[in-house]
Order: sequence, then structure tokens, then C-alpha cells
Amino acid sequence: MNSRRAWIVFAVGVFAYMAAVLQRSTLGVAGVSAAERFDTSAALLSSLAVLQLVVYAGLQIPIGLLIDRVGPKLLICTGSAVMAAGQLVLAFAPDIGTAIAGRILVGAGDAAVFISLIRLINSWFAGRTVPLLSQWTGNIGAIGQVLSALPFAWVLHNAGWTPAFSAAAALSFVAFVLGVVLLADRPSEAAEPPRAASVRDALRGLGLTLRRPGTQLGFWAHYTTQASGTVFALFWGFPFMVSALGFDQAKASLFLVVIVVSGLIAGPILGVLTARFPLRRSNLVLSIVALLGVVWTAVLLWPGVPPTWLILLLVISLGIGGPGSLIGFDFARSFNPIRSLGSANGVVNVGGFSASFVTMFLIGLLLDAQFSSGISPALYDLDAFRRAFAVQYLVVGFGVVMFLRARRRTRRQLEEDEGISVGPIWVVLSTAWKRRGA
Repeated sequence: MNSRRAWIVFAVGVFAYMAAVLQRSTLGVAGVSAAERFDTSAALLSSLAVLQLVVYAGLQIPIGLLIDRVGPKLLICTGSAVMAAGQLVLAFAPDIGTAIAGRILVGAGDAAVFISLIRLINSWFAGRTVPLLSQWTGNIGAIGQVLSALPFAWVLHNAGWTPAFSAAAALSFVAFVLGVVLLADRPSEAAEPPRAASVRDALRGLGLTLRRPGTQLGFWAHYTTQASGTVFALFWGFPFMVSALGFDQAKASLFLVVIVVSGLIAGPILGVLTARFPLRRSNLVLSIVALLGVVWTAVLLWPGVPPTWLILLLVISLGIGGPGSLIGFDFARSFNPIRSLGSANGVVNVGGFSASFVTMFLIGLLLDAQFSSGISPALYDLDAFRRAFAVQYLVVGFGVVMFLRARRRTRRQLEEDEGISVGPIWVVLSTAWKRRGA
């Protein structure tokens, strides 16, 4: 545990995840180019990203079960290879149908990488290092978004569609080769965790995982914190900034990079707080959701075009939501045995991406509906975006209600099983203040 070999395994795994984030987010800066290349509507264009996320979310639980049975190395290597193939299909796609097929492959490959890496971390590291590395995984992986916003965007706008997506595919192929050579499922001295004897046993174990309140708490934590940033960074943020706010493409790309930088700064802080105050992780989640709600409200209600400083504040807040969503995996780790951690992480990871593809598709539908009905004079009009983005309140608001319900059940079970009672945060703060005064 925590050996030199462990750090090599982590470095290769996180490189594969960084490459996966690059493949996932390339369409975010290619949305305008895709609209020109395939000449299609906003709703159909959003299906490029939505279907990718649907496949990603739909495969999380099956991938989690596979991790528990065949190990994370095979899945990271296979996922990297499938993503490289998907990006090559998209690179040479002559029509929207072929492009969608390519993005489906990208989503399928992407689905295997992250939760496999989380499992590797839990197999190779121990102690407080685990939640810290989980946060660093998100932070380093987010560099892939920087690669899509800067070098990929530069190649796209200067060399064209096919060279840009081919170059992106090459990075995942490198990850595939490194994974085959250097990854291992666990330290050589570590005993292999027990595996389900049959598919029926695996499904029975999945049922137990799903019923654990801590798993559900992780699902809704991921759901509420990730969706807004994913929708903005992966697809609708770039058209919003370029077409509705009037940013040039270089400035819009830079603002997407700010999301990553914000996450890089916030991630280690959230990792330390998560490790130091494990009984107050839910308050971190709710604080992040509240921050996002306040900033989005200011942007959507601002009279006229929102000022640049407010958009900067928005992307900073969205960046905090990314590492905030990783708290969901710490809930899964705390309330599930290692033998079922793969499936538990798969369940959690469904949360944010299911909220993301629902929100992403609804925004596309609302933009099309306003334009076709004459409410909006242009497809990507500022007021049309305001009304379409407001759908986030419904999607995330539902998640907050479910998160609070899951937290109540988790705290009840914690008290019954371990005798640990977690009171409301305001009671704890009030008591601490009185003691300090005394």
C-alpha cells in the first residue's frame, strides 16, 4: 500500500482518465463546427452529446459489476481502445448518423475508465490518502478539458475536423498501450477480494448495494453537484458564450479553462475537508449546490447581457461543482465493503451523468421550441438561453430533495449500527460558539 509501484499505477490510470475527459469534452468546443459540418437542429445536435452520456450512464452499473469480477486493468485498457476507435469514426463521419455512432463508442469506452481508476486507488492506497487521491483524480483528469479547450480547439480551427479528432484519438491509444504494460489490479502481496460465484450472486450483491442508504446518498450527491458544470462544459457553454454573449471563440475557450483551474484549486481543499470532517460531507455538498443556485440566478435574471465578471464567477462556481461531485464516491467507500465497491461506484457515477443528459437534452428541446414557435428570433438568442437554462432548477431541485431523504436514512442507520449520532450543523455550531464564549 502507498508504495512506489502504487504511484506508477496511479499515474498511468490518471493519464488514461485525462485522455477520457479529453474525448468526452471535445464536442464542447466543436459544437459550432459540428452544426456547420452536419447542418442540423439544436435538439439533434445535442443528441451527439446526450447519447454519449446516456451510454456512459447506462453502462456504469454493468461496468461496476465487471470491475468486481475481472478487475479494473482490463476495463481501463479496453475503454481507452474503444474511445480511440469512436473518435476516429467521428473524425471521418460524413453525416450526423455516423457521428452519433462514433460518440456512442466514446461514451462506452469512457464509462469504463473512471470507476475502474477509483477501484485501483482503493486497492493500492490506504488511509486518508484515498479521499485526497480521489479529488486529485478529478483535478488531473480535468486537464483533459484544458487540452480540448486549447490545443484541440486550435487544431480544429486551423487544421480542420478530421485532423483534430484523429489527434485526440491518438492520446487514448497511448493510454491503452501504457495500461497494458504498467497497470495491475492490486499489489502482488495483497489477497484477491472475494468475487461473486455467478451472475445471480453478482446481481444479488448489486441489490444489497443499491439498498444501502450510503450508496443512495452518494448517488444524489453526484447528481446534484455535477450536472450543471457538465452540461456547460461539455456542450451548451460554448454556444452560449459565443452566440448569446458575443464572446469570440478564443475567449470562450479560455473561460472553459477557468472551470478546470477552479476545480484544481477547490479539489484539494474539498479533499482535506472530506477526510477531516467525514460526518459533515453532506454539508459540503449542499453548500456547493447553494452556491451554484445563487450564481445561476444572478446570471439568468441580470437585465441585458451579463457582465464578464459575472460569467467568470459562474465558471468558477461550476468548476467547484466538479470536485464536489467526487464526495459521492467517498460516501460509497464509507458504506460499502471492498468486494462490492466497483458496483457501488458505478451506481454513484450514474447520478451526475443521468442528470447531465436529461438537462442537456431538455435545453436543446427548449431552444428549438422557442425558435420554431417564434418566441425567440434566433436559435441561440440570449433570452432563449435564459429560459432553457432555467430547467436546471427542476432537475437539480429534485435531486436535492432526494439527497436530503437519503441523508436522513443514512444517519439513522449510522446511529443504529455504530451508535454515532449526527446532529444538525447549526446545533453543532451553536454549541461550539457557546463553549468558546464560556
